[in-house]
Amino acid sequence: MAYFTRKSFTAIGQAPAHGLKASWCTAMLALWLAGCSTVPLPRWSNPVQPLPTSAAGGNVLGPVDFSTGAPLPYGPAVAARFPDPAVVYSTPGLATGRDTFSSNAEVQNWLRALANPAAAAPGVRTGLIALGSSQRGTPLEALVLTRAAATDPATLSDSARPTVLLIGQQHGNEPASAEALMVIARELAQGLLVPLLQKVNVIVVPRANPDGAADNQRATADGTDMNRDHLLLKTPESRALARLMRDYRPLVVVDAHEYTVAGRYLEKFGAVQRFDAMLQYATTANMPEFVTKAAEEWLRLPMVAALEGERLSSDWYSTTSTDPADRRLSMGGVEPDTSRNVNGLKNAISLLIETRGVGIGRLHIQRRVHTQVVAISSVLRSTASRDEQLRRVREFVDRDVASQACAKDVVLQAALTPERRTVLMIDPATGADRAIDVDWLSALKLQTTKTRMRPCGYWLSADEGETVERLRLLGLQVFKIATDASLIADSYREVAASTGGRQDVRGVILGEAPVRKTQVDLVRAPLVAQAGSYYVPVNQPLGSLAVAALEPDSQSSYYANNLVGELSHVQRLMTNPTLTFEDER
Repeated sequence: MAYFTRKSFTAIGQAPAHGLKASWCTAMLALWLAGCSTVPLPRWSNPVQPLPTSAAGGNVLGPVDFSTGAPLPYGPAVAARFPDPAVVYSTPGLATGRDTFSSNAEVQNWLRALANPAAAAPGVRTGLIALGSSQRGTPLEALVLTRAAATDPATLSDSARPTVLLIGQQHGNEPASAEALMVIARELAQGLLVPLLQKVNVIVVPRANPDGAADNQRATADGTDMNRDHLLLKTPESRALARLMRDYRPLVVVDAHEYTVAGRYLEKFGAVQRFDAMLQYATTANMPEFVTKAAEEWLRLPMVAALEGERLSSDWYSTTSTDPADRRLSMGGVEPDTSRNVNGLKNAISLLIETRGVGIGRLHIQRRVHTQVVAISSVLRSTASRDEQLRRVREFVDRDVASQACAKDVVLQAALTPERRTVLMIDPATGADRAIDVDWLSALKLQTTKTRMRPCGYWLSADEGETVERLRLLGLQVFKIATDASLIADSYREVAASTGGRQDVRGVILGEAPVRKTQVDLVRAPLVAQAGSYYVPVNQPLGSLAVAALEPDSQSSYYANNLVGELSHVQRLMTNPTLTFEDER
């Protein structure tokens, strides 16, 4: 949906008239009153036999890391709590006797085989998208599955079906997500999930970090945590996903991960994690209210019900820092830097699915894959059952976010809310549940720590070409000014400065250089916007992303991370300017 023309810009895309906004609110109220029934997942049917189990119900090989043979930090009683499902999933990495997961070449071959028209069920169209290459040159690819006439972005958009993007293995040492998404892709192309393509389009990226997978490490080849790089876009892997999001603009995004089972939890609490899945959605400042409600009522709750139907346990996602003395549990980060949060600010329903897997090698791998398959299938079914309502939510939210420019405050910094909560873990020796009272940092209620009036837009110096490229890759409209113009702008005056590590709730983020920490005042003064400089309007659907990137005094900003060279290169415009833009088509 275009909000701006290429030739001249003056107050285009401002807030809709009050009558129009009221009509949207009435429609949304009726939409919510329609109810939020769950969509349970039928039992997965598969003719193959389950893996052999011991009399206690655990894997016959017992509690060892299959990839190394090393004993795990808990006994057979814990392993017995996680019996294999009544189904065996088949991928190269799940083959009997295998001691490694699917290789990058095997994942590529799997996708390319499914992209062959002869492999798809009647009426199903598949296509392979080349997204670029990893740092070591491994192809980054996505598989599109649809009943539309073609697999390009325009055709999928015209199909009037919501598009769901499924992302796996951003962290290379979390393999169950990739194996599960290979299964999901196959079932969408030729199996049990084919009927869902009547209502949805699906894009599958089984392995977003192939270099990390090859090394069985969390980070990319250069040591970056790519799941903290979705605003800055420093790595080719995160840029590939941003390009996919920009071009296809999926309505629902699933980010599939695995979480640490013992490690810090055993060290701090003398217990291990118990839940098959931990679930979450976008929890960052400035999230549209209706997107959060849709995520909770229409997608997360049905996922919980689907998992329960398969006797799989779940809870809210939480993690703990790497500091041994810090016994708090946090419901993930609130910075606009992760896939979950950045895609939420792109007005997508952005979901996180984490299965228990980090640190236990191949143990319980069929159950871990089953958990992912059940949860992801539930998301697909829920999206299919709510397709029209979800598209109306997106349309409303796009307009509503754009309408807030020049008017409402925007949150620059927010924090998790401290609470007390009793969490369930497992005694590593007896296998019994242990109830532990913890300091719990809630992401469901955020504490606002800094706000500022949302501008109408930002002026950028002609020197900020790299910044402009990143913003456009995020999906933001940025215009190049064709002729000089005199404006009134708010510039930033630094009143305090220091440097420090960029951090999340786990601690210092992997692979990060020190960031510039600044405190600023605003100074209003004349500005000559020279030809060749840029204008970023905030009255566009992704306006909150422009704020996250360009307000300098937050740790995720482009200035803090040395992408914007000087404070003077970004200035805020508090009225809609009259400017002439170059035609850059």
